[in-house]
Amino acid sequence: MGKNNVMNTYSRFEPTFVRGKGVYAYDETGKEYIDFVAGVAVNCLGHSNPKIVETIKNQSETLMHISNLYWNEKQITLAKKLSQLGDLEKMFFCNSGTEANELALKIARKFGKEFSQGKHKIIYMKNSFHGRTMGALSVTGQKKYQDPYRPLIGGVIECEYNNIEDFVSKMDDDVCGVIMEVIQGEGGIISAEKEFLEKIRELCDKNNALLIFDEVQCGAGRLGTYFAYQKFGVVPDIVTMAKGLGGGFPIGAVLTKGEASDTLVPGDHGATFGGNPLACAVAVTIIDELVEGGVIAEVDKKSQYTRQAIEKMMAEHPVIEKVNGMGLLLGIKLKEELEAKTFVGKAFEKGLMLVGAGNNVVRLVPPLNVTYEELDKALHIIKEVFEEL
Repeated sequence: MGKNNVMNTYSRFEPTFVRGKGVYAYDETGKEYIDFVAGVAVNCLGHSNPKIVETIKNQSETLMHISNLYWNEKQITLAKKLSQLGDLEKMFFCNSGTEANELALKIARKFGKEFSQGKHKIIYMKNSFHGRTMGALSVTGQKKYQDPYRPLIGGVIECEYNNIEDFVSKMDDDVCGVIMEVIQGEGGIISAEKEFLEKIRELCDKNNALLIFDEVQCGAGRLGTYFAYQKFGVVPDIVTMAKGLGGGFPIGAVLTKGEASDTLVPGDHGATFGGNPLACAVAVTIIDELVEGGVIAEVDKKSQYTRQAIEKMMAEHPVIEKVNGMGLLLGIKLKEELEAKTFVGKAFEKGLMLVGAGNNVVRLVPPLNVTYEELDKALHIIKEVFEEL
């Protein structure tokens, strides 16, 4: 059986999915599911979006790959569009969020060496998640992911999230970079406090360290602004992106400003498939739809609508502790006695795809163009599950 030939790295649900359309996904039996996982915050315009399909078809008939030994029109267009959406100036394109975070760490390390050989420390946050390669894993603040692979890279320091005093105690002139999520995704949909971000920005400037925001999950419009940092008013030196940037087609990016933009020179880094015309064409189409098509402009309203519906359920179901997150990156935090995987499993049986975040947070990450009718259908199933627990 073919499933036996796939490495056992995921605990998968049994059905095999064969197609999707919009917010819906269908398994091999034809059963319909409302997909509020969206490929883990990837499918920002849902499944088989007509504009993405058309772009893939048209671009595949002209140029799919040419390598970074040469310029390609779509990569130039995407870089320009991203620079116009915020404060970042230069881009490096890769294939995934983990790859983007690896490069961000390299930029910080090389940047530090311009001041002194000892300026190499990187501060990261407890309960964070930045990927599973050795560098990204070394700054992922969850022991369950790190312990089987020790020793990891050295020169990394863990800090308590939203703890200014702890950060101040660990920041010094040997720090070359700080990497963090403004909303911790896998850690439980926990938002950074603005004061915490402001203090980090202040001390990074004071100590000549680069501030890196991992926006792989929370960026690309998911919070109601194209870049997540725009919700907090604190501008980093580096932003890493993936997931919603490609809307289902693999692409990652590292965006830089100021001195971080001038750190790398030819030969310092590369990516064979990074910035290929097909991936970049898809990303351009998605940006146009999210921004010019008005999708992002509706995110906050849909967020408030969803949050209010869940908060109303709280009065009837004390197992709900609170609602975390912002935009369409929301988490229903459950009391400790109920594990998220139990809730997720029951919702799946009823035709709603959800995913956990941490032990007791149920994550809601629908496509950003989800309709209110589709939100109501999903919320009805969530209510049913709570009533049956």
